[in-house]
Amino acid sequence: MIQNRYTNDSVEFSCEVFPPKRNDEMYDIFQTLDDISTLKPDYISVTYGAGGSNSKKTAKIAAYIQHICEVESLAHMTAVGMTPDSLNDLLDELKTKGVKRILALRGDRPRTMTEEEFANRYYKYASDIIPEIKKHGDFKIYAACYPEKHPESPDVESDIKYLKAKVDLGVDELITQMFFDNEKLYRFMEMIEKAGIKANIHAGIMPITRANQLGTSVSLSGSSVPTKLSNLIAKYSEDPAGMKKAGIEYAVDQIDDLLKHGVKGIHLYSMNKADVTKEIYEAIVG
Repeated sequence: MIQNRYTNDSVEFSCEVFPPKRNDEMYDIFQTLDDISTLKPDYISVTYGAGGSNSKKTAKIAAYIQHICEVESLAHMTAVGMTPDSLNDLLDELKTKGVKRILALRGDRPRTMTEEEFANRYYKYASDIIPEIKKHGDFKIYAACYPEKHPESPDVESDIKYLKAKVDLGVDELITQMFFDNEKLYRFMEMIEKAGIKANIHAGIMPITRANQLGTSVSLSGSSVPTKLSNLIAKYSEDPAGMKKAGIEYAVDQIDDLLKHGVKGIHLYSMNKADVTKEIYEAIVG
């Protein structure tokens, strides 16, 4: 927990890491986790490759976080490519490894999956696997939400409807997709409150520390880029050190404003960068 300097309330602080593509890079992620764990975050989440391509690594890293780092781990789980057998096997493995938190996601179509296979997949949405997770064990279930709506959704109202359905199925906590304009989150939070959605919100913050970092992430997330941030990127496009410093400052300013507005959870998309995570943490607790 961190302390909100404006309200004196406790705020959950967490971050996300992703498994390396190559097995010989596993040592690097363990070293990164050792560094991050010194901050004593409330939990560290581990992503899950499209169609389960990194499922074994996800479980292994989640167990490392849980038992070696002594920090709660949150394992991502995507419905795409899952069958009842593979879902049960993964849930059994996570339970055996002592992982108690799962982020239930639909997931993107893997490159190896045809459009026909994607259309005929066993589990269509995250809401299809939530009941299975719920009855399999005493897991705390998280789900994703989109302050600016899911890229495939027709409107925010539809998003809210499906989000409420997920929460009603047993979701305990919500983590937002990255966003760069806090006003988008505040409007979204008003909407979910009106819809009677009671789950806690963890605001997903991605520090932009490289000028070319936004491309793929923004296209997949549907997040808009405010003029202030795009001007920063243009200003420091040829200055990597300046971009890193400015990107961290932008993220810290975002978090500071979130704390002023009483947000109860900060989730950092740290891109496996322990130094960036630590610098932001120290700025917001100092």
